Amino acid sequence: MAQTVTIAAERRTGTGKGAARQLRATGRVPAVIYGHGRAAESLSVVGAEIEKALIGIAAESTVIDLTIDGSPVKTLIREIQRHPTRPDIIHVDFYEIHADETLTLEVPIRLVGVPDGVRNGGGVLDQVLREIEIEVLPANIPEHVDVDVTDLAIGHSVHVSDLEVPNATVLTDPETTICTVVPPRVEEEVVPAAEVVETEGEEEPELIRKPKAEEEPETEE
Repeated sequence: MAQTVTIAAERRTGTGKGAARQLRATGRVPAVIYGHGRAAESLSVVGAEIEKALIGIAAESTVIDLTIDGSPVKTLIREIQRHPTRPDIIHVDFYEIHADETLTLEVPIRLVGVPDGVRNGGGVLDQVLREIEIEVLPANIPEHVDVDVTDLAIGHSVHVSDLEVPNATVLTDPETTICTVVPPRVEEEVVPAAEVVETEGEEEPELIRKPKAEEEPETEE
């Protein structure tokens, strides 16, 4: 099951770039909550608190207990906007969820084990897909989907169709490759170009050209 994170939020009245700059100057981040028939509402959260809450989680699939002026609301983060040149969060979108509402979201894939083709064949494990899209009720959101790759030999792959996600419907194309073990890379032997040996002190050979034959005078018939 996905973990739950608690964040405190406050309602805000000021809007626009100027109000947002003033808010950020106090260490808070502008936010908005919407969803489930609810009109969008402007909020603010403590910047340091939201940054700390996001450490080590998949933000798009983690349930956030958002406490708005003391009233708890279960949400998911739909969007995080960051400064274009700094890692600072400048805006967050929260989406309200309810226990009986089916959600469509992406959850991370976690590869478990060391493949046989890597241990015994010197192969390399290549993970092609890192998230899958699922439909699921909030109570059944997985923190991640584990894929056991222990028996994977060189040239073999795992596909989405091989996954089992309890209490959820997988929406990603079942033929999509998740990971594969590729053969070890063989380095090509570089053959050095033939070296030109120059002999010092020797004159260059004289090129003898055959002189052109003198043109014969035309013979009158």
